Amino acid sequence: MATPKDPFRSTNLIYTAPESPLHDPLFHAIQTNPTDFANSNARLLHPQSAKDASTYLKSVTEDCLLGVIINRPPKTPEEPPTPIGTIHLSKLSPTMTQHRFSEIGIDIVHSYQGQGYGSEAIRWCLDWAFDVAGLHRVAVRAFEWNEGARRLYERIGFVREGVAREELWMGGRWWDGYCYGMLEGEWRALREGSGEGGSSISGTSDVPIVR
Repeated sequence: MATPKDPFRSTNLIYTAPESPLHDPLFHAIQTNPTDFANSNARLLHPQSAKDASTYLKSVTEDCLLGVIINRPPKTPEEPPTPIGTIHLSKLSPTMTQHRFSEIGIDIVHSYQGQGYGSEAIRWCLDWAFDVAGLHRVAVRAFEWNEGARRLYERIGFVREGVAREELWMGGRWWDGYCYGMLEGEWRALREGSGEGGSSISGTSDVPIVR
């Protein structure tokens, strides 16, 4: 039997619990980039304060089924890991848990985007959702204007399940909202087809970077 690996590591990343004030600067950096805010948040766009960032951190910590900090590993044992983003799974109310469904939310600091960290973190999160939490379906949403996110989700293997036409108002026009989903069986088939065989959680393989 393979020796279990650290369940909170993937090939290039470490996942830790959110803590305040340690991670306050991370959430402030995420919230105060207006482009990134608009790409991941449908709320009315306005300047974000330290209090807004603190509210987001508190929500990830207390209101989610899973909420973690995405970190790059330290170069030496003496150094701390470098926080570069956050990923979470929504929590169902007690009367809805029988549906075994959740939704992913992810934010990566702008300077670390486009380097494969988002896809690696999402794959790790899917492993956790299906292998640890016993979920049956995981969804993720994207806005029409965020073409990069839509391409990423489709490359990972999410199925586009629906389009909410002209759901979102941004930049003086209406945009569509996209819903993507992944079923437990689909994720296991994708893993098997990639040659991984097992999950990064169970320790039989690492998560590849495809992004």
